[in-house]
Amino acid sequence: MKFHYPNGKKYVEATLPSKKPRAKTKQVSYSNRGMTLEEDINETNQYYLTFHKAVIHKKPTPVQIVDVHYPSRSAAVIKEAYFKQPSTTDYNGVYKGRYIDFEAKETKNKTSFPLKNFHEHQIRHMEAVDAQEGITFVLIRFSVTEDVFLLPYGPLRYFWDRMLEGGRKSITRDELEEKGILIPLGLHPRVDYLKIVHQLYF
Repeated sequence: MKFHYPNGKKYVEATLPSKKPRAKTKQVSYSNRGMTLEEDINETNQYYLTFHKAVIHKKPTPVQIVDVHYPSRSAAVIKEAYFKQPSTTDYNGVYKGRYIDFEAKETKNKTSFPLKNFHEHQIRHMEAVDAQEGITFVLIRFSVTEDVFLLPYGPLRYFWDRMLEGGRKSITRDELEEKGILIPLGLHPRVDYLKIVHQLYF
């Protein structure tokens, strides 16, 4: 089956080189570095679900199917499909009766976060959530230091509008430290963003 990303490029499944079996394998600790922000959030959300703290899930990437074969009446085989551009944010759910909706982004930059990583439709979606008194924010991770900041929608909108008016096209780390909240990394859960959400909104 062929998949295409929104930019038209084909999805190519990565193949790993074959390795000789080792006599003894090292078990990877959960606290090891190198996990992506998405993996950390997914682990955290599973922790919240298991311990009945919240129900928050990653939204699936929408797929447009363009070619389906029917080898038999009871079976259908998808031959070609495209990953569509998501129209909202990455995660949503409910916490203590409040709707939560947020986006998660990473950067390899050390001193600023480029606003080009956001799409206008995502900002509009968060604006709509905020207007309905939902809780909406972004989690921004500096991958070099593994620092994760929670930035509420209000300050994010200020930085977005500043860019549209010809100002900076990024948020400096100093601004994130001032307007956002640094989330201390833990073990269980890894990125306890709900602790910050509770302090800000409850």
